[in-house]
Amino acid sequence: MTIQYQPGSLVRARGREWVVLPEQREDVLRLRPLGGSDEDSTIIYLPLEKRQPEPATFLPPDPAKGGSQAAGLLLRDSLRLKLRAGAGPFRSFGNLAVEPRGYQLVPLLMAMKQDTIRLLIADDVGIGKTIEAALIARELLDRGEILGFAVLCPPHLCEQWQSELLTKFNIQSEVVRTGTASRLERGLPAGKSIFDVYPVTIISLDYIKSDKRRDEFQRACPEFVIVEEAHSCVNVGTGSRHKRFQLLRGLADNTDRHMVFLTATPHSGNDEAFYNMLGLLRPDFKTLKDLVGNPRDRLREQLADYFVQRRRPDIAEWKDNTVFPDRQTKEQTYSLTGDWGKLFAEVLVYARQMVEKSEGMGLLQQRMNWWAALALLRCISSSPAAASVALRTRLKAVTGETEQQQAAELDEISASIVLDGDGEDIFSMDETVPGAISELTANNQEDYNLLVELAHKADELRGASKDPKLFALVNQLKDLVKEGFYPVVFCRYIATAHYVAEHLKAVFTGKDMVVMAVTGELTSEERHEKIAETKDFDHRILVATDCLSEGINLQDLFTAVIHYDLSWNPTRHEQREGRVDRFGQRAKVVRAIMLYGDNNPIDGAVLQVILRKAERIRKELGVSVPLPSDTNKIMQAVMEAVLMRKGQTSETRQMTFDFGDVERNVDAAWESAREKATESRTIFAQRRLKPDEVLPEWQKAITALGGVDDVQRFVSVAAQRLNAPLESMKGYFRFPIQFLPVALREQLELSGIKGTVKISFQYPELSAVEHVHRTHPIVIALSDYVAEKALAEEMPELAARCGAIFTDKVSKRTTIYLLRLRSQLSMKRKAEEKIMLSEECLALTVSGTSDLVVMTEPDALVLMSSEPTRNMDVGQKSRLITEAVDALSSLQGDFNSIAETRAKMLLEDHKRVRVASDARGIRYDVRPCLPVDVVGIYVLMPVVAF
Repeated sequence: MTIQYQPGSLVRARGREWVVLPEQREDVLRLRPLGGSDEDSTIIYLPLEKRQPEPATFLPPDPAKGGSQAAGLLLRDSLRLKLRAGAGPFRSFGNLAVEPRGYQLVPLLMAMKQDTIRLLIADDVGIGKTIEAALIARELLDRGEILGFAVLCPPHLCEQWQSELLTKFNIQSEVVRTGTASRLERGLPAGKSIFDVYPVTIISLDYIKSDKRRDEFQRACPEFVIVEEAHSCVNVGTGSRHKRFQLLRGLADNTDRHMVFLTATPHSGNDEAFYNMLGLLRPDFKTLKDLVGNPRDRLREQLADYFVQRRRPDIAEWKDNTVFPDRQTKEQTYSLTGDWGKLFAEVLVYARQMVEKSEGMGLLQQRMNWWAALALLRCISSSPAAASVALRTRLKAVTGETEQQQAAELDEISASIVLDGDGEDIFSMDETVPGAISELTANNQEDYNLLVELAHKADELRGASKDPKLFALVNQLKDLVKEGFYPVVFCRYIATAHYVAEHLKAVFTGKDMVVMAVTGELTSEERHEKIAETKDFDHRILVATDCLSEGINLQDLFTAVIHYDLSWNPTRHEQREGRVDRFGQRAKVVRAIMLYGDNNPIDGAVLQVILRKAERIRKELGVSVPLPSDTNKIMQAVMEAVLMRKGQTSETRQMTFDFGDVERNVDAAWESAREKATESRTIFAQRRLKPDEVLPEWQKAITALGGVDDVQRFVSVAAQRLNAPLESMKGYFRFPIQFLPVALREQLELSGIKGTVKISFQYPELSAVEHVHRTHPIVIALSDYVAEKALAEEMPELAARCGAIFTDKVSKRTTIYLLRLRSQLSMKRKAEEKIMLSEECLALTVSGTSDLVVMTEPDALVLMSSEPTRNMDVGQKSRLITEAVDALSSLQGDFNSIAETRAKMLLEDHKRVRVASDARGIRYDVRPCLPVDVVGIYVLMPVVAF
């Protein structure tokens, strides 16, 4: 007779008891030790087993091995924290290493209501779009609806995504880009690609956009795709952006593919790109561009189900805005005086002369002189180091094409070095110092000699004593460090970053202080390593180029931003500040300081025409609005106004600058952008899901699985009972791992945890402190150890399956039965069925002769935490436990009935949340695994009875 091994059933094999886990292969049995976790599971190949596994039952506790009530509570906590597929509306929450905020569940609930998930998450910088998208991926994986997924992102974000998926969602992934693809392809089966073999991939958009790779990916693309920085992939022009859009459109054409698009700037001023992105959600959304009246209103209403966009103020109703710090901003000026002011004036005059000399010459020569002059202005405003390099560097020439083509290519190359991006793809920017020697300059010995002379003058002005900008920075940093801030100084060019870092290292010294420079010269991995090195210092200053303005989150280590060089693109200013002012920042206050020359016409133009207007709109709307129209063209027009207005010198103050028609035209464009943003916010802000609709779902999960308070209580008590008590410090605890039992120490060392470690149970944690959550290796190791010892009844003084006490918490005899319920959750789609396991830890009470009562978690915690008020002799304790054990035979029917009821509740939860499952042909069914496990029995006796 063949034994049916149903998931969730108990079997005895190889001399011990196991829980059967879901497994699709025939003749293979996947088993988990009775007191272990899924990580301890093993595979049994049935044809090779000398003795086939037999059905087993869960034995009641031994009355002779009773323990304290606190030992019973420790067992209960360990069982709840071990749950991964707990009961409740979501399958994924037990696998998370982060506790999402309530507002971050909104995209998940929106996604679960859709047949094929198509969602545009356009939340403001720092709200948590990565967490929101990864939550959807984790839930679909754990529901069995997808087997894998892909993240498409700019190359500099690949490691960030890989780290987030692993550390917060326990998802292993592979980065696919030019530097890793060949390694991943080695040893692949014939006819298989990377995307066939690796279920979760993080793919560089630059790698995948080529025709060959795009076709291969579309063939083997998984069921779910996340697109990061989606706004940079929807411009239909030419070049790389067009190829990205072709890729996304091809993926979206598959109407069964789930797709989530992420961007903080859904509308970057380009209407066509915006409606292209909406068309990826649903093709008819693209027609919104041309519709009017009622048809447009109806379609916009439908779009609200696919588009979620929140600002910081939108989070206020969740009573959760404390997760964001208060951003304090200020402007700090310096003056171009002395030799530095004279040099600046000479450079400004020369730049204007260069532009004038090229008038009447050919198009290419005019463009070369224009870019050379602009490079001089940009670099002289940045630092003596950048100015010196620019004055000695020849502008890159373009040859072998028509003059028109050469001029166009020159514009494209120079714009990436001199300007700051056009608002749609601001991260493909060259950080090297641009050349200021044009062909005309190089062929004119007098001009060339002048540039060399200016370069020598710039070299002589290095250092805070001669450089007023650096002097102002040092003073600001001294104040910030004194007040306990950890600043990031953003520079435009690599040469400036090294110059600033070199001088700061001479000022800020000491063994507890570090000054680190991170630039685009380093690979993404090297940048991460450099930044991680700073966490070991009590005081830290980071000097960086805009390679860090997106892609590496700095909120764990830094709390202030100084814009040493003004960006000519306001979006980049917001991205810089968003590195520290974001979800997960522990500091209550972050600082942002904008440094500029009060008599510098370059800074004046950028401030007056661009940055201050952008900041005004951001404060008005609560969200950043990209610079309207073409950023590069606007900046060229602004700089042209600077070059052509000879009356403005370094003696002219900011308030007197006048940019005439240029400023008025840009004002009109800003106003148009503000109106569009206001309209977009009115139409698309997500207001349908309110806190009272979302938070109960999250609370159900926390109730079943255990939250932050449960984790802290369990770890604290377990550490105390294992002779390694936590030492409370200011904001964290010290955990002496070295005093734990050998088996536990060895297990933790495999995860790199040893010695005395600093831990915190709250997120975000302090820098250099481990955030201990329910899936942290410390919790996993402790809960496995406690449960295994308790279920084997080896150490009742640590964690006990039974006990009896006198307490004033009850007025009559009350028996607590601690149950572990297991249910089979089956998902059927077409001809395919997947069996999953759901588990729940439940406490029931019998008081006197009354019926069983299922306790709420708060009530269970109160009773399980009862303190004994008088001693009970061993004989009485054993007798009371024996009576409670003997009552099990009459209670088993009630236990089974409760298990049936809980299984129905679980089914309703799954159907309620995933309302689109029927539309996809998905059918859920839940069946309890009987009999129920009685894990613990605890008798509470009233004091007045004796």
